[in-house]
Amino acid sequence: MSATAEPTEAKLNDQIAEWVEGFMGDLSDDERPVVTQFFEQLGASDVGAHAIQAGEEAPDFTATDFQGDTVSLSAFLEKGPVVLSFYRGGWCPICSLEFAALRKIYPQIREAGAELIAISPETREKAKETVETKELSFPVLIDPDNAIAAKYGLIMRICDEIQELYIKWGLDIPAWNQEDSWQVPVPATYIIDTTGIIRSAYVDKDYTHRMEPEEILKALG
Repeated sequence: MSATAEPTEAKLNDQIAEWVEGFMGDLSDDERPVVTQFFEQLGASDVGAHAIQAGEEAPDFTATDFQGDTVSLSAFLEKGPVVLSFYRGGWCPICSLEFAALRKIYPQIREAGAELIAISPETREKAKETVETKELSFPVLIDPDNAIAAKYGLIMRICDEIQELYIKWGLDIPAWNQEDSWQVPVPATYIIDTTGIIRSAYVDKDYTHRMEPEEILKALG
């Protein structure tokens, strides 16, 4: 079944850009250069350069949800295509904007015979909190130590200078993930067909960019 996006008042990446503009404007004179330099260094880095891309076979994996139920990608694919979304964590405001957009199109994803799966390294307790506070009805899986993200080539480390700001802002990522590497996944969206082949991939080391909901539905159409 073909999926068609409903008109929206603003594209997801426009909403994110507006949030980023406000965020940067609210930073102190000491904080702003640190964040600016971080994005410059990230842009010049090879983060995500070896990520799995469209046309490749999606690495299979087994993971648990916040309820402790164990599932596998291959089991989902036996029922239909999968939209696989790697997110940084429920603490991330940009991920929250993406969740709101995905929540709106989830009925259309299901109408197309597909399933949407979100995955991050946050603990079961935090994943439960994410599901409840973001009002998510699709599966949210846990990736301890970013083991699955590593299979997909999606690992990035939050640098020391940004770590200090995160702690200052109340974002204790090691506590959130129950491990102290300060590694998070590069946000990515994969559309995987029932044979396990990735038909569309969106990977951007600049985590302020996400796949537009319309593009997800187009890839499923």
